[in-house]
Amino acid sequence: MKKVNCPKCKKEVIWSDKNGFKPFCSERCRLLDLGAWASEKHRIPGSSIILDEEKILEREE
Repeated sequence: MKKVNCPKCKKEVIWSDKNGFKPFCSERCRLLDLGAWASEKHRIPGSSIILDEEKILEREE
């Protein structure tokens, strides 16, 4: 059995199809991590790719 650490609380968990929250240990840790992404506490490094409306319309043509 492969064991991994929960990315949120670091608790050791078994990597199994029976664990519906993997790689997290629980729904709580999964939701806390999701909330961190939603509030932009976690970010992927790089430049922003937000396009203004004119550029979007140009791409559609």
